[in-house]
Formats: sequence, C-alpha cells, structure tokens
Amino acid sequence: MEIRAKLKSFFVEDISQERGVFIVSDMSKQECQSQTKDVFSDKWKKYSKEEKQNQERLFEFQKRWYLELYNFTNEENLKRYLEKQSVVIDAGCGLGYKAKWFADLSPETLVIGMDYSDAAFIAAEKYKDINNLVFVYGDIANTKIKDNVISYISCDQVIHHTDDPQATMVEFARILKPGSELAVYVYAKKALPRELLDEHFRRISKLTSKEEMWAMSKQLTELGKRLSELNVSLDVPSVPLLGISGGKMDIQRFIYWNFLKCFWNEELGVETSITTNFDWFAPANAQRYTKEEFMEMVINGGFVGRNFHSEEACHSGRFTKKLV
Repeated sequence: MEIRAKLKSFFVEDISQERGVFIVSDMSKQECQSQTKDVFSDKWKKYSKEEKQNQERLFEFQKRWYLELYNFTNEENLKRYLEKQSVVIDAGCGLGYKAKWFADLSPETLVIGMDYSDAAFIAAEKYKDINNLVFVYGDIANTKIKDNVISYISCDQVIHHTDDPQATMVEFARILKPGSELAVYVYAKKALPRELLDEHFRRISKLTSKEEMWAMSKQLTELGKRLSELNVSLDVPSVPLLGISGGKMDIQRFIYWNFLKCFWNEELGVETSITTNFDWFAPANAQRYTKEEFMEMVINGGFVGRNFHSEEACHSGRFTKKLV
C-alpha cells in the first residue's frame, strides 16, 4: 500500500494535506493549549534558522540522551527495537530530527511525526525525501487515530505541555496495540523556591509577549554563563522543608536547581541555551511531577512499568500497554 494511503487508513476520519503535511486537528479551543502551540511555533521557526552546526550539536546531544533515558544504551539496540515495529509515532516531534533518526534506523517501519505547531511544516519540507517518514499537524492529546494500531509511541519531553497529561496518557494507551510500548518523559519537580517561581510563570506566560520572553531568555542565558565562569563550588546544607538537597555543588547548579532556571551549556552554545530557557518559561502548559506522581499517571493511563529512569531534571521510561 502506498505510504500516504496507508497513513490515512489509521485515522477515524478523512484527513487533508497541505504543504506535504497531513492535517488532523483544528485549532485548540483551550486557552493554555493554544498559547503553548503558538509559543512552540515561534520557538521552532526561530531555531530552524539557527546555524546548521548548532542544530546538529543539539540533535546529537538529544540522541545520546534519548538512548540513556529509555534504556536503549546504544544506537544498535534502538535500531533492532525499531525494526520490530510496524508503525511508530514521534508524538510532539518538533523539527522532526528524532522522527528522521527513527526512519533512517528502520527503513521498513512507517514513522509518523506529529506536532501541534508549525514545526510540522518545517520538518516535512526538510525531510521530504525520506520515504518511510510522514508528518502530521495534530494534537497528540486527541490524535483521531483508530484504536490499537500503533506499535510504539515516543513522547519525549512533550506530554507535560498538553492541557491534561493524564488524559493524553490514556489517549496513547487507546491507540497503541496491546503489549506495545510508550516511551515518555516528564519534568521533575524541583526545590520549593524554584517551583513557586516556575508556577508563577505558568500563570503569567500567556499575558507576556514572546518578545519579552525571548529577551528574558537571553538574559538568563547570560546569567547562567557568568555563574558557570565563576567556577565556584559551595558545600550546601540540606534544607528539607524547602526541598533543597545538601552537598557540594557548583554555584550555577545550586541556583539552577533550587531557585531559578538559568540554563547554560557551553557545548551547545549561546543560541541553543537561549532557546532552552525560552522553552521552559514561555509555555502556559508545563507540568512537573514527583516520581510517585509520574508513576501514578502511568498506571492510571493503562500502562505497566518496564524501564524507569529518574534524575533531578526528569522522570522517564518505557512502559507497556496492559494486555487487558
């Protein structure tokens, strides 16, 4: 079956096509989701114009992290895994580099990159010559895909940006074949002072212009860079009531984890660091979870644990859809 006809057979209704992208969702009527969509459209449009070398550094960094987060260990293991899957979705694919990676590793697998921002159109144009890769403009929380047809869902660093992540988890379980897997990542809750600041921005982000957010992101990047360049470590006392862990740490990391996200990564460079700070503060939807809250969401979504990973930044894992 021709790949585009095959794709259409997975959906419960007819889907249109525009600029090489399949359209399955109208604009969200949820205020926060609509704002988040607009923010990521702006982010990915801006970042797609960044120097190719900077993009490639980010893409390679993310690939290495993906293998660690989801317990694939190395690319060969991921390749063997994907070759066993017939239909894979990269849910919230952004510029599509992971979807393209999956498609390259397993040419016989149909890979669908789905995103609810203009990134879907950028990715479709960039990767239009990849025969087993298609892009869909759609809401991952309401895919309009038939029940029990998808072999593997990768939702890396995205589900917390949906209006109701628990409902999105249930949607993923609905479209997955029984016994198939979901790879998913959520933000971890940080120390109380930082959580209070982050929650403040969830409330005001939709009232703040993107220009102001980009300006602040640039300022925070410079702050993170200057703190890192101090090369100063602290022996921090534990403050359990505030969620501050004790121990020796760099001053930039101390402020970053406990008070204010001021991301800086010398390897990735200035523009990628600015984009990372924007990515954190600008979306109205950006839920954070404790380990226990995350696992409760996984179980209530219809999944059982397989591989679980937890660190200060995130919780992630591959989880299997229950057979009954």
